Amino acid sequence: MHKTTGAPPPPPPRQMLTTLFEECITAISADHVMPQSFPALTPPGRTLVIAIGKAAAEMAAIAGQRLSGAVSGLIVTREGHAVESGRLDPRFTLIEAGHPIPDSESMMAAEAALAQARALEPGDRLLMLVSGGGSALLALPAEGVSLTDKQAVTQSLLQSGAMISEINCVRKHLSRIKGGRLAVAAAPATVQTFIISDIPGDDPSFVASGPTVADSTSLADARDIMERYAIKAPKAVMDALADPANETPSPDALGLAGSEVRVIACARDALSASAKLAESLGYQVTNLGDRLQAEARHLGSAHAALACRLARDGKRQVILSGGETTVRVTNTRGRGGRNLEYLLGLAIALDGAPHIHAIACDTDGIDGTENNAGGIIGPDTLKRAEALGLDPHQALHDNQTYSFFKALGDLVVTGPTRTNVNDFRAILIESPIAAEP
Repeated sequence: MHKTTGAPPPPPPRQMLTTLFEECITAISADHVMPQSFPALTPPGRTLVIAIGKAAAEMAAIAGQRLSGAVSGLIVTREGHAVESGRLDPRFTLIEAGHPIPDSESMMAAEAALAQARALEPGDRLLMLVSGGGSALLALPAEGVSLTDKQAVTQSLLQSGAMISEINCVRKHLSRIKGGRLAVAAAPATVQTFIISDIPGDDPSFVASGPTVADSTSLADARDIMERYAIKAPKAVMDALADPANETPSPDALGLAGSEVRVIACARDALSASAKLAESLGYQVTNLGDRLQAEARHLGSAHAALACRLARDGKRQVILSGGETTVRVTNTRGRGGRNLEYLLGLAIALDGAPHIHAIACDTDGIDGTENNAGGIIGPDTLKRAEALGLDPHQALHDNQTYSFFKALGDLVVTGPTRTNVNDFRAILIESPIAAEP
């Protein structure tokens, strides 16, 4: 029997992987980070709270507990991501809108946010609570661009393999509220923005397309992205991207100049929490960082090579990584998200290598458009798939990873986590001795 010293015995691999994921979610939850970062305030003027994104309801619930005086608010979140009715502050209005494609509720929410911001006066305060998903949830197309046009461009960009920062660059320049425009509308009120970041690198101007954060991109950048990914857009969209009126506001514009922007949680925090837990259980941790951006299946294949190399050491190890991978969709009827594509690419490259297990999940609890956060693989994944008559290569080629993992019973289903710092990936390497019963 293998004996360890200085650390309790770890749980079985599958349980260990889900425990690491749960630890990361706890570390970046609004319940954990908001009390540390959001001040208790009783401002002299009016306070308007606008919370957008998948974490909006949780962030607003904590903010409501810490604000007194003349307070009103608007919460805009994805359908199914609201908190229990008993936790909804009666001073706040809740709108549940479409994601990842904006809908009519997204437009209604954006119009309400702009109207409320414009009503602020000197001495008032706009407290903006921002998390991933806000780009679709708060949508107000530029003049001449219809909601249908915006939906078509969003769909094409999401399926193209473009990075989220590139997608949001285009969104900013097709919007009347993004790219700092909401902050300008709130001037001369004070603007403070608190962000749970889902963007690799944590540039706050890209989280939810930065409605209250100065933009560093340009119309020319947006046009270049459309050309790079060969996006076929309606004429109204291309006309808008050529119109200087749709350039985002200058950083020194009233409302943006002097505003406060704070990132209060990010993928780095999630990885750090999971790393500490793994180390406490006797694992050696390799943290690849929180900025990984590549096509999901290719990153999985690259990580398989690293895992096999590290496995030769014969030690218990964990490889952690975050960021946001991409998927190039070739089958528009496919089902599955980037985390499942990463895992299947990883499993195929590992080819049943012993003692190696992995989890990949989106921290918001939704991988793509299905009901799962992600999935899990182990050394027996391909063998079990073969026994069920499943072809992993075909599933990956056809973007049908959801049905593949569902058939294996290897989906991770959490429901909405009400936070979001993008992808969490952990590869667990059990030493041959430690893996023995």
